[in-house]
Amino acid sequence: MKFGTKAIHAGAEPDPTTGAIMTPIYQTSTYVQESPGVNKGYAYARGKNPTRAALEKNIAALEDGKYCLCFSSGMGATDAVIKTLRPGDEVITGDDLYGGSYRMFTKVFAPYGIKFHFINMTDTENIRKHVNANTKLIWAETPTNPTMQIIDIEACAGIAKEHNIILAVDNTFASPYLQNPLALGADIVMHSVTKYLGGHSDVVMGALIVNDEKIYADLSFIHNSCGATPGPMDSFLVMRGIKTLHLRMERHCFNGRKVAEYLKTHPRIAKIYWPGFEDHPNHAIAKKQMRDFGGMISIVLKNATIEDTFRVASSFHVFSLAESLGGVESLINHPATMTHASIPKAERERVGVVDNLLRLSVGVEDIEDLLEDLKQALG
Repeated sequence: MKFGTKAIHAGAEPDPTTGAIMTPIYQTSTYVQESPGVNKGYAYARGKNPTRAALEKNIAALEDGKYCLCFSSGMGATDAVIKTLRPGDEVITGDDLYGGSYRMFTKVFAPYGIKFHFINMTDTENIRKHVNANTKLIWAETPTNPTMQIIDIEACAGIAKEHNIILAVDNTFASPYLQNPLALGADIVMHSVTKYLGGHSDVVMGALIVNDEKIYADLSFIHNSCGATPGPMDSFLVMRGIKTLHLRMERHCFNGRKVAEYLKTHPRIAKIYWPGFEDHPNHAIAKKQMRDFGGMISIVLKNATIEDTFRVASSFHVFSLAESLGGVESLINHPATMTHASIPKAERERVGVVDNLLRLSVGVEDIEDLLEDLKQALG
């Protein structure tokens, strides 16, 4: 079954009572049992809900995985992965990382004795150098947020398997339409479902997709025990959003390319990050492991103070100044004070997250309107 067909049909079955083509919203907290412990697979909605179960089957199919668990947020999903570790365990992760992940790793889990190495992961040998007997997890974003670093998933998987380490890949920026880390050897795929999968900026959710039965069992225990599970209405909205994922991603990619090409030669732009350019670092790897290059772009304004950058960010009419990404509408974000504010200034600037950097999430509007908006805002 091809991707677009899976997006529409995977996990969706007609309602057995009415024949409704859309998965019902099972808005219930508990389920009647025939006798103690004898039920139809559902006992309490924190553990399982039929609407959520249908969504999990759908997302697993999109990533060519066996199992999926949906969480109440992307951070809830990330939290579950780190909770499989123990004090003394070590994690290798990137030095260009979503600010929320960095905050969780350093402020929540590091005090419990889990050690995190924030390194440049674009060089595979640099990853290998940081592996030791305590390394239990490699956590990779690719493309990274916000400088679009490209990490070789297949090479990371080779190192992980060589040393019996779990490889988890945050696939949020690419979406399963553009990239499938399990097929490249990853053990866990994480999505902030809030972004491209939901696609309409009306749901907060996360997901983990795996093939290994033991990893699934470990994560399922945390999922149920710790309770970061989404409700049925959110699950329904995401299933509805996914039905157009392939169509939206085609437009995100088309618009993203046009915007990137326009900005590359703009006199106000000092630097642009978009993996579709041949001179983008690790472009060849992006071309190998992605089907297209997406709608996420970051730019550095030439000779701009933070005040200048704020003025530009607030001057758009079609692009909206807001957190998040991946919705149908175009967004502009100032990472240094918004999504990455929790990262110390020296650390974020070392990897290029400077005060005059803006991140664009290019939506699916008419490209002429987006280009005109960029023209008037940049001057």
